[in-house]
Amino acid sequence: MAGHSQFKNIMYRKGAQDKLRAKVFSKLAREITVAVKTGGGPDMSSNPRLRLAIQNARSENMPKDNIERAIAKGSQANDTSNYEEVRYEGFGPGKVSVIVEALTDNRARTAPAVRSAFSKNGGNMGETGSVTFNFEKIGYIEYPLAVATADAMFETALEAGANDVETTEDKHLITCIPEDLAAVREALEAKLGTPNVARFDWKPLVETDITDLETAQKLMKFIDVLNEDDDVQRVITNANISDEILAQLEG
Repeated sequence: MAGHSQFKNIMYRKGAQDKLRAKVFSKLAREITVAVKTGGGPDMSSNPRLRLAIQNARSENMPKDNIERAIAKGSQANDTSNYEEVRYEGFGPGKVSVIVEALTDNRARTAPAVRSAFSKNGGNMGETGSVTFNFEKIGYIEYPLAVATADAMFETALEAGANDVETTEDKHLITCIPEDLAAVREALEAKLGTPNVARFDWKPLVETDITDLETAQKLMKFIDVLNEDDDVQRVITNANISDEILAQLEG
């Protein structure tokens, strides 16, 4: 799968984000609330966005009470909060392409905060479309290695409508076109159970190699600063950090 290194790098970031568990739960809760408001209400059977949001929350071990509170908040008629999805783009340390996805009820607060994160950490925020041409929007599903052999997963995923499958040392990474994500997830779930991750993602078409530790450290610090913003939901890059540098970061 082209862009495999992108997911490898994301896995490293996930370990770092475990330190920010409360903030992760807050971001997941916001997505659930917005899914209820914009996706058709609190009934998961008729609200695919809510199903996906709850599934992703469960994959992060978000407590059931937190999920229920987020659903209740989105269902309240007197809740006047109006969140919108916004995307920011630019370049980070090492000229890495960066996409920042946010859910905000105040663009006048979020945009300056994201711009400041770029400018203070060796980056440069660009205009809409300045880097997304380097990425492909995809549906992304992840299963633990134990659910199937590589060959069985490949066959099952393709039968479900996936475009590609990559099996790593500990995971199966499945991709499909965005419009098919719900159908592919449901077909796989019927045979293999609930996946660890099911979401829309961006796959880099061209990667930027990071081969020195200093640039990698600056990039990770920059991503951390962005993720600390409550409005920022996800940060995606086209960085390809070498295994050697990843090992130094983890050490």
